[in-house]
Formats: sequence, C-alpha cells, structure tokens
Amino acid sequence: MAAKVILILLFTALSFLLNPSESRLTLDYYQQSCPQFSKIIQDTITNKQITSPTTAGATLRLFLHDCLPNGCDGSVLISSNSFNKAERDNDINLSLPGDGFDVIVRAKTALELACPNTVSCADILAVATRDLVVMLGGPYYNVYLGRRDGRVSKSSLIDGHLPKPSMPMSQIIEIFSSKGFTVEEMVALSGAHTIGFSHCSEFTNNIYNFSNSSPYDPQYNPRFAQGLQKACADYRNNPTLSVFNDIMSPNKFDNVYFQNLPKGLGVLKSDQSLFNDPRTRPFVQQFAADQNKFFQAFSQAMQKLSLVGVQTGRRGEIRHRCDQIN
Repeated sequence: MAAKVILILLFTALSFLLNPSESRLTLDYYQQSCPQFSKIIQDTITNKQITSPTTAGATLRLFLHDCLPNGCDGSVLISSNSFNKAERDNDINLSLPGDGFDVIVRAKTALELACPNTVSCADILAVATRDLVVMLGGPYYNVYLGRRDGRVSKSSLIDGHLPKPSMPMSQIIEIFSSKGFTVEEMVALSGAHTIGFSHCSEFTNNIYNFSNSSPYDPQYNPRFAQGLQKACADYRNNPTLSVFNDIMSPNKFDNVYFQNLPKGLGVLKSDQSLFNDPRTRPFVQQFAADQNKFFQAFSQAMQKLSLVGVQTGRRGEIRHRCDQIN
C-alpha cells in the first residue's frame, strides 16, 4: 500500500515537472502554441490606436479595473445576462470607455483564427495594455503569460475594491495596501492618468457651486476651473462629456501629469489629493522631477499588478469569447 502511495506521489511530481506551464507563468508561454501571438497583438493595437487615439488610456484603465479587485482574470470583460449582473455593470465600471473593450475583442478574434482555444483574454488584456503604453512613449516592462480566464464576474464583488475620485486619500491608500501595494506604488500607478480622460460627472461637484464662498474647489487653478466649467457646461444633457486627465500632453505617456498637480491642474479630487496629502506628496514631487524614476516605479508596479490573483492551469479556462464564460 505504501509503495502504491509513493508511486502516485512520484507520478504527480513528474507530471508537474513535465508541465510547468500548467502552474506558473513564463515570458515565452505562447512560443510554441501560438508563435504569432506578439505580432497579432501589436498589429491590432496599432491599427486601433491610430483610428481611435483614446484606446491606450481606455485599455490601461480597463486593465487596472480588472486586476485590482479580484485579480487579472479578464472578468471585467464578461457581459451581464438575465441571471447575473457582471463586474462591468457595477456603477464604478459604467464609465469604462468602449475602445478598451473593442481592442481586446479585435485581438481575441484574430488570435482565435490563428491559434484557436489557446490564448486567454486575461493575457491579451495584459499584453495589449503594456504595448499601448509603450506605443505612447511609456516604459517597456515584462509581462509573464499563462493566465487563465476567470469563470466568475459579479458586480457585488467590486464594491470597495476600486478607488473613487471622491474617496479620502486614506481610503484609497488602504485599497492598494490591502492588495500588497506600497504608497509609492500606488502613486506610480496613479500616473496612468497621464493618458486617458475623465467624464465630467466624476468631478462636477468640485467645479459648480462648491461652497458659499467659491463656485469651485480652491485647489484648482482658477483659469483651469473656469475652463472645466465651460467644457462640462452641458454635462446633464450629455453624460458622455469628458476632459483629458493631463491637459498638457494627453496623448503622450510621460511625467507631465505629476508636474501638473502642484499647479492645480489635476482634474479629479483624488488627483489633487495626491499632492496635498503629506503621505503621497513626496512621491509626486520625485516623479515630477525625474521621469526615469516614474517610469521605473510604474514598470515595477504594473508588473506586480499583472500578477495579482492570477489563475493558471485548470483553475480557469480559455474563453472562446471574452464577453462570455464558456
């Protein structure tokens, strides 16, 4: 009996050694199974970004909203149905731009034609995000591959796990801390706002009738606040109205976002709080002064984020469509 148990244990260990990709991520995961993987992703994101310049910011935000709550499993891509309200229909995700979803669908369609049932939506999202950041002048960082797609996507699992612009900085820090991120890493990830945009509805409370003594939050640069008021004047009738998070270089991944904050040029309350809070201000100042330091910190934080809650092997699946569980 003991000999039989030993043989089973040896067989299990041998299986693990022969199939390491079943239980860990690697940089060359698709080298044999889908050698065109990188080129297909690159071609897809290039075409999409050229035709829709907001794609990079949209995809980066989609990636953050997928990974931070429950891990990088592509669950934010799943659509709701009559039996389930999915993550993407949680209030905080309703403003996720469509270009992010669209570029992943396009890449998945192309990869299914070239390598059926091979590449996960979670891996596509992770690599497309990195490649779009690089395309806009941001830093390159390694993305380990072999993720499986999650089989669960529930709106109720999102509440309290993503930062909101109106949250006090202590609460935002706690959200990232609970996932293992330092304050410096949180500030670096906030630098994602160097690209992308925010809907007017996310900050109108700060620019209209702020108090009896001021029509807008005095943390704003006065001319900037007046510009936001004009840009968002029709937001009640047009909820899609939005402004760039970085008004100085909105289509370039750089450190200008951090340089804007001391000047009162942060769009969201949470942006301004990064400079005004003594816990985060030193990192804002460091990143504003040294772009290489920001890029290094951002790369490390993004690589760390891309590994949060990853499912591998039989724990997940390779979805046939990114918006549906198999």
